[in-house]
Amino acid sequence: MSIKQILNNFKDGFISIKDAEKELRLISLSKISNWGNIDLQRECRAGAPEVVYGEGKTEDELVQLVVSLLKEKGRCIITRLSDDKQNFLANRFRNKLVHKNSKAALLVIKDKKYQNHNTGGKIAVFSAGTLDIPSAEEAVTIAKEMGCQVYSFYDIGVAGIHRLIPAIESSVNEDVDVIIVAAGMEGALPSVVAGLVDIPVVGLPTSTGYGIGGEGKAALYSMLQSCAPGLAAVNIDNGLGAGMIAAIIANRVAKFR
Repeated sequence: MSIKQILNNFKDGFISIKDAEKELRLISLSKISNWGNIDLQRECRAGAPEVVYGEGKTEDELVQLVVSLLKEKGRCIITRLSDDKQNFLANRFRNKLVHKNSKAALLVIKDKKYQNHNTGGKIAVFSAGTLDIPSAEEAVTIAKEMGCQVYSFYDIGVAGIHRLIPAIESSVNEDVDVIIVAAGMEGALPSVVAGLVDIPVVGLPTSTGYGIGGEGKAALYSMLQSCAPGLAAVNIDNGLGAGMIAAIIANRVAKFR
């Protein structure tokens, strides 16, 4: 039962205020055995869906989480999955709608009747190089699942700056609300983009690189030290976080468009 149904039942006199309070508490969490809880009202409360972090969980634990989320929400998003666990879950829930993104190590499982709501939010996602695509793809998938239209432009880094111009022009023409820029190595691309547009830019540092400052550290430091206005950064390889914050911004903008 949804919050709206509970409130309508109370308004119409079908349940008491005490029963309404009890029902509201019950729908906020779904307990998974003795080891976890699912936050069922996160999307309603915070604008972003509950997402399962797959790394470190057993196949049985993942199945329990998927079953619970499908029952309560009709959709389950799982990140950081090995190929073996992606294949296992895709086969286990083969009677559902399964979207597997191997590059992003991500799986989305839905009931066949589940429909995404198009919010009107618009996001562009840039990747500096091809090795930045997995993090970019994680952001793309999450933003789409949050109802946004997403435009992707890959392998357009500063080593060939001429590649960036068509992506900037397209993003401006489409009037996107946020641009996510995934970059490893020295992490220069987000600063360049932020200096060219009046659109919020979310820097997504990736663990591409080697030697001193490798594993994404130089890219993250570069984004944090940027003098370009309108640039904020998430943590290294955090495509999920980049996609969520961009979608929250875009969806709020869309309400007033």
